Amino acid sequence: MKNKVLMGLAAIAMVAFLSSCGKVPQAKVDATNAAIEAAQTAEAAVYVPAEFSAVQDSMKSINAAIEVQKSKLFKKFGPIEVKLDETLAAANKVATDAAAKKDEVKKEVETTMTAVKAVIEENGTLMKKAPRGKEGAAVLEAMKTDMAAIEASVADAQALYDKGTYMDALNKIKAASDKANGINTELKDAIAKVHGKTPMAAKKK
Repeated sequence: MKNKVLMGLAAIAMVAFLSSCGKVPQAKVDATNAAIEAAQTAEAAVYVPAEFSAVQDSMKSINAAIEVQKSKLFKKFGPIEVKLDETLAAANKVATDAAAKKDEVKKEVETTMTAVKAVIEENGTLMKKAPRGKEGAAVLEAMKTDMAAIEASVADAQALYDKGTYMDALNKIKAASDKANGINTELKDAIAKVHGKTPMAAKKK
């Protein structure tokens, strides 16, 4: 009789153990989902897209694994809990990295913006010194049109920056910078040829 009672208690204990092991770790699921949402709010998809995508994929895999375990008689969520802990840590890191990258991009926009404005100003001065032959005049008119477009792009980049859309602002200002520097090189080459010097020789003098 005593052995039967002990066996009964052992069976109850085992069922209780299996039952506790068979529960979805909902608190960890919720915490991980919250961390992923926080990373999304931090614009991780914009500033650290690959890392954010990896975290999302990890969570999709976890959700799929949970559904598989839920369909089983004896459920085992231990490995899933470990994966949830890893994904939670990764999501938190992604949010931090996104914030840091956003600040880095913001500063790069500011630096590039200042540099582009200086080149635009220099181009205006160089255009006054550029050769104005029949062919040169047409080239200068085309450059003026290009410079107007560059200045418009700079204004657009500033508007994006003011809205906090730093990555878009950076792409816009980089394109403007490339064009402004291209015109700057053309002008310096043209002026140097008139004076019978290469740009490098002119710099060394």
